[in-house]
Amino acid sequence: MGQIEIGLFEHSGWELDLEKRELRAMGAPVPLGSRAFEILETLAVSSGRIVTKDELMKRVWPGMVVEENTLQVHISAIRRALGKDRDLLRTVSGRGYRLLGEWTEPEKRFADPTPATLVRSSEREGFVTNIPSAASELIGRQAAISHIVTLMSAYRLVTLTGPGGIGKTVLASEVARRLQPTIDGDAFFVELVSLSDPNLVPTTLAQALDLRLQSDDVSAELVARAIGNRKMLLLIDNCEHVVDAAAEMIEAMLRACPNVSVLATSRELLRIEGEFTYRVPPLDVPANEKAGDPLTHSAVQLFVARTRALQSDFRTSGDSVSTIAGICRHLDGIPLAIEFAAARAATLGLQQIAGRLDDRFVLLTGGRRTALPRHRTLRAALDWSYELLPEGERRLLCSLSVYPAGFTLEAAMAASGEDEEETALGLSNLVTKSLVTFDGTEAAPRWRLLETVRVYSLEKLGGGTDYQMTMRRTAAFFLSLFRPFSSEDSLQLAIDGLGRYRREIDNLRAALTWALSSEGDGKLGAGLAAVASDFWIATSLVSESGEWAKKALSCLEGEEGGRTELVLQCALGFAMIYTQGMSEQGRTVLARALTLAETLGDQDYQQRVTCALWLFSARSVELDDALVYAQEYEKRAGGGDARSRATAAWMSGIPQTYQAHHVEAHDRLDWAARNSPSNNRRTDMLRLGADIPTSSMAHNTVNLISLGRLEAASQAAEDSVDEARATKQPFVFCVALAWASAFVSLSLDNEARARQWGEELTAHALQHGLKPFYAVGICVRGSLASRSGSPAEGIHALRAGIRDMQESSYLLFYPFFMCELAAALQAAGRLDEALLEIDRAQKFSVEKSYRWIVPELLRKKGEIIAAQDVDETLVVDLFREAGRRASAQGGLYWELTAGMTYAEYLTSRGDLGAAQEILRPVYQRFREGFSSPRLLRAKTLLDTKQ
Repeated sequence: MGQIEIGLFEHSGWELDLEKRELRAMGAPVPLGSRAFEILETLAVSSGRIVTKDELMKRVWPGMVVEENTLQVHISAIRRALGKDRDLLRTVSGRGYRLLGEWTEPEKRFADPTPATLVRSSEREGFVTNIPSAASELIGRQAAISHIVTLMSAYRLVTLTGPGGIGKTVLASEVARRLQPTIDGDAFFVELVSLSDPNLVPTTLAQALDLRLQSDDVSAELVARAIGNRKMLLLIDNCEHVVDAAAEMIEAMLRACPNVSVLATSRELLRIEGEFTYRVPPLDVPANEKAGDPLTHSAVQLFVARTRALQSDFRTSGDSVSTIAGICRHLDGIPLAIEFAAARAATLGLQQIAGRLDDRFVLLTGGRRTALPRHRTLRAALDWSYELLPEGERRLLCSLSVYPAGFTLEAAMAASGEDEEETALGLSNLVTKSLVTFDGTEAAPRWRLLETVRVYSLEKLGGGTDYQMTMRRTAAFFLSLFRPFSSEDSLQLAIDGLGRYRREIDNLRAALTWALSSEGDGKLGAGLAAVASDFWIATSLVSESGEWAKKALSCLEGEEGGRTELVLQCALGFAMIYTQGMSEQGRTVLARALTLAETLGDQDYQQRVTCALWLFSARSVELDDALVYAQEYEKRAGGGDARSRATAAWMSGIPQTYQAHHVEAHDRLDWAARNSPSNNRRTDMLRLGADIPTSSMAHNTVNLISLGRLEAASQAAEDSVDEARATKQPFVFCVALAWASAFVSLSLDNEARARQWGEELTAHALQHGLKPFYAVGICVRGSLASRSGSPAEGIHALRAGIRDMQESSYLLFYPFFMCELAAALQAAGRLDEALLEIDRAQKFSVEKSYRWIVPELLRKKGEIIAAQDVDETLVVDLFREAGRRASAQGGLYWELTAGMTYAEYLTSRGDLGAAQEILRPVYQRFREGFSSPRLLRAKTLLDTKQ
């Protein structure tokens, strides 16, 4: 590239001194890193022309491979240095950069273009350094090292910040070692940790640099003048406890010493001109137990490396690695804490460490003997930062510790009891001191404490008056925040903004736990539990809604009979239906809720509780009661709008389905599915405990199968599962899966679909604590086992599932799976037991008017007796009665099933003609479903030649 001109460029108060390699604003030096200065120099001598990115990289990094983002870092540094005149440096899209303005021509002097900072190691002989050697391998910091090295060539001051134990000193030392071969000067490590008097900062620096100062009063300016034009890199460590003096010293050097670059470490920003702050992040931890291979994460790698250094035979396995990942996650990826944990694991074992992390400040001590005293225990590391805080910031930090899930500014104000201005200022200071972490976005700002800092601060808050006052303020804050969930008018808006509330789940739990404890405020807690009851349902936490409601009802403290009790009783009743089934206690809870709703004249909750009592009756197969509640709902709702009419049709159609009024039930459920308004669908799920469209489709499959519309039934099952899955509501999804896997897939002999949906049902119900649906899933599994040749396994699963159904009084599937159990017992040759189960199912169906399944029970009974080969007349009578019952109910499919079994029985006795005569008229009435297994069997028999 040849030689470049050296001189002085000037423009609008700016001076670019190429000889002193200094940028000045109105005569005052502006800190700028060496390579950033060379970029600016190259642009200045180009007299306003565009300089391409390639030209700049070849000029500033000759012979080196440099990524484009490195150039961008330096461009940003120049713009930052130019301040309000940052637009002088213009990016020309796709081409390069140019420096705008009329800059004066330089004096014609020349110099070698080789960058002054790129010096071969052989030329460094005679330079002084006291940068410590690495004590061990630095794990997980390679990207950070590369980035900071780049920053050091763009800025003259880079400050590494972060909480105690994050590894600032170790990282800075490694960066300094990497930079040593590239600087044409000395490199010094200056440790400030031992200073108790800030006035000693200049003296400490002078001693470290071996400056000969002829003065009794060593000041920052004197030290800076003594350094002068010497080229050097300074690593100034642990500035936070003397931050003002350290900032004054560094600022004086940046102003007076153009060839000095500073890498500082501090838990608090220095806040001086030209400072670039790099927040040292925690080590990488697995986000959760399912986040791939834990050994690819740096925190886990550090734990394993440190443990092996103390226990050479330490080995990792699947379980141990998962445990280590959990420990590292619990310790926020903080290297110091992980090293302590590894040291303890080497002597106590992994499980001891994992089980005692709640007492981390007692457990996590030790580390290297050569470590600083404040790095020998986890508590000491945090004590150092805490004791440097002014009293107001200590109080704020402690109050923020009650938020395990982070917090907004409003939440911080609530916890502290201070106004917005004071809270915001204190919060900002805690962020700069690395005790609070920004954890949101510009649009939704949010902050949090690392868990270790939070546990420490919560311990400092204590359990006395300050803690009680803080928790009372936060509980009151969440009472206000979640209030939109308690009003029908604002419920939809709250659901639409659910993400905002979802972030507060752990904070809400903490507030409720305190308020409903013996030390809390029961009245406040009951109000909060009531306000948040619909929130828990909206977030698919049905069981938790019930748990909080139950605790809150015992803490009403004179508030019995009011709306708070009404809401809690309703929430508890709904939760009990879905998690425990139809227990007598649940009925009592709902009856109390209805009495309260009527007494208070609350129309919304009258409808809610009526629907809950209907749901209770329908699922316990009290079908006549369910129809009464359906009529009561329709009367309470007035029957005016589409929403009320669709709900009433759904409530009437379901009991009619199981009473075998298939045509009328189908029409009602089909209408409800198609006409239920979509605009209030999510709120209706909370109010009614069901999703009208998916529930209507799921139940209607029973009518469609019975009416012989087999393809329509299969499609309705598919649609209901897809629709329910989209709602992301566990109880809605389980309803669709239960009907699709059992009534549809098993009835149509589609074992593959039954297995897929049944396993998904079992897993989903187990995950969300929905015991009745889990019982259905277990029964599906048992039916499939028996049908695939393992009747003993099937019997065991079916008995277990049926037992759970009985215990929870969830009986809609009871006769169906009793019939499946009888089939499994028949397959196992246990015919007497099979008949006993069929008789029980028949008795139940008669008592409950559960008529749709009766034809199938009669058919199955005839089949079992035929296997006993004792009474042919009884067998024939049962098959014929099954067909007559099915025909009377309009149950074409069950008529075919009964006729098919009867025909096969006659065929086995050599009477094929009679068999075909019975089967043909039934088969000919079908209009779809010809590829289903039972219709294929019928066609095969009908096509058999006599």
